[in-house]
Amino acid sequence: MIKPACLALLSLAALPPPAQAADADAADWLLTQQTAPLAPTRPNLRHYGQPWVLVGVKSQSLRLFDGWGRVELSYAASTAKNGVGEKSGSYQTPRGWHQVCDKIGAGAAENTIIFRRQITPWKYTPELHAQYPNKDWILTRILWLCGQEPGRNQGGDVDSYARAIYIHGAGEHVPWGTPSSLGCVRLKNHDVMELFDAAPMGVDVLIDENE
Repeated sequence: MIKPACLALLSLAALPPPAQAADADAADWLLTQQTAPLAPTRPNLRHYGQPWVLVGVKSQSLRLFDGWGRVELSYAASTAKNGVGEKSGSYQTPRGWHQVCDKIGAGAAENTIIFRRQITPWKYTPELHAQYPNKDWILTRILWLCGQEPGRNQGGDVDSYARAIYIHGAGEHVPWGTPSSLGCVRLKNHDVMELFDAAPMGVDVLIDENE
């Protein structure tokens, strides 16, 4: 018995040249897909079938997965220089499941300074940073996280939203791939703009110290 895929290949000779070429391309693509190694996927363990974000503290990375669990975007990041922890005032990056509860900065130009969650007319420059070397600049976009695990990162003195834990843009001075923030997850400005547009409001975010 001839398999359907084989029948499709045998029928190519009877087609006029343009259609034959198109079907040959389709057959080549199908063969490539069938023989390619399977790519690993990581579905959302909190809401199966939904996109999600993984912040790896060990790897200092951020990845956006689509609904199938395939990596859609991947970036170098920078989490807290004080390590991980949930206590208010610790200046540490909280662990566990979060969601993006607010998005701030839509339409703002790259390197726009965001102060107290307000878009300002000022722009970050290396020269400005040299004047204020200890300032943790919040630039371009904010994805404001709220904890989803009561007692761990939600409520009381461990509430990530009340602590103003963001994924946000940062300046050129940041040593990417090295913990250096005051608790937030920093990304390059271009990267946070891309993530802001690609990640829907309410997307699940897992911050994992072992990743």
